[in-house]
Amino acid sequence: MNNLIKGLIAGTLLGIVSIIPMLSMRFEDKTKAMTASFISRFAIGFLIFNTELPIANWLKGAIIGLVLSLPDAIITKKYAPILGLGLVGGLLCGLFAN
Repeated sequence: MNNLIKGLIAGTLLGIVSIIPMLSMRFEDKTKAMTASFISRFAIGFLIFNTELPIANWLKGAIIGLVLSLPDAIITKKYAPILGLGLVGGLLCGLFAN
């Protein structure tokens, strides 16, 4: 399986994981919030598998996860859950990247 396919799978899984807790929450525009969350997390999973950096994959995953999560965390002021999922999801994706 090539990295493009792995990135699509990882991004989709991470995106789904990010919206599951949102199903029971209330938002002004729930569809928009869930779509934005999915796209943000999808990008993390996809980019980890399709970006070359001269560092260990787990570190690459952590960095990409944190950097891409930071704007959402700043806007929503929900730092712990957003940065936490970005970090953990990024680390896991990085560990599975070759």
